[in-house]
Amino acid sequence: MSIRIACSMRCRVCQRNGVRSRPGMRVGTATANHGMLCRDGSATMPLPSLHPRGIVRPSHTELSAVPHYSGPLVVLADAQALLAARGSGLTHWTGSLDLGRSTDTAQLDAQTWQWRGRGYPYPGKLKDRTLYFWDGDDFAPISRYSGALIKLVPTEWGAPTFEIDGIKMLPSAQLSPFEDARRKVALVDPRGKTVLDTCGGLGYFAACCLEAGVAQLLSFEKNADVLWLRTLNPWSPDPETAGGRLQLTHADVAQHIATLADDAVDAILHDPPRFGIAGELYSQVFYDQLARVLRRGGRLFHYTGAPNKLTSGRDVPNEVSKRLAKAGFTTQRALDGVLASLPARR
Repeated sequence: MSIRIACSMRCRVCQRNGVRSRPGMRVGTATANHGMLCRDGSATMPLPSLHPRGIVRPSHTELSAVPHYSGPLVVLADAQALLAARGSGLTHWTGSLDLGRSTDTAQLDAQTWQWRGRGYPYPGKLKDRTLYFWDGDDFAPISRYSGALIKLVPTEWGAPTFEIDGIKMLPSAQLSPFEDARRKVALVDPRGKTVLDTCGGLGYFAACCLEAGVAQLLSFEKNADVLWLRTLNPWSPDPETAGGRLQLTHADVAQHIATLADDAVDAILHDPPRFGIAGELYSQVFYDQLARVLRRGGRLFHYTGAPNKLTSGRDVPNEVSKRLAKAGFTTQRALDGVLASLPARR
């Protein structure tokens, strides 16, 4: 994901490597302290004119990628393992510092450790259930507070989930959130198709669609902080490495869907926040728009879960099915949501 920034600055790493920035050059990723974060996690000088949360906030912005962060991602167990290895007199430690995407060996010295050609201090006191990244000065938690606390959370499966005010946004108790996404994506059979991903989140639907051979993926994400999480998550797809097949847009799909043409997509993946948070994404008006942009014979998977079923008896999947039927879909329950399709025209 990228933010185009017109500037004449040169980051410290680029200076050392003889790379000159130029107006409009995609230099790095905006960080929480208004600096820039290069691929390896080194920080650069502060940027002017950024939003206080460290990210440009246009209303509709197509995001092409500055390379994702590729420095180490550390959890409490990693820090303990590094310190234990050093304490045992070992000179090397082998493990994963990118959430299970790869295995590397770190060289251990008395005060620092080397990983992928860069040196880092040993992490200080870390919290459990928290991921840390190198921000150029220290290992900082991958979390932000801007009206709500949003946080990337490690799982036993490698691929992280995320939380908003302590509410888990992706399932991870029984299986990997990435594998969960893969099962749902398979329901719409994306190979060779144009797919609409309404609420991109960490991008696991997008990653699984790319893996399955999607022709074109139109993905929307409203929350700028979620987009920031994606740049730090090695399991989130980078549009720049997707061969032009992933178009990621920072926009509210409830508003932006009206700009899509009739019959624009072959399949839809709809994984909205809970009804109480984003009721407009469960509305008849929005479902009518989904029916308009989906080609006849196309499939829609709508995640619903079963919120409030035990406390209020409310059957959200049934309510969703009724509204989708009114929009012209045929529906059936599938996994933890509703699978719908538009009958082919006769």
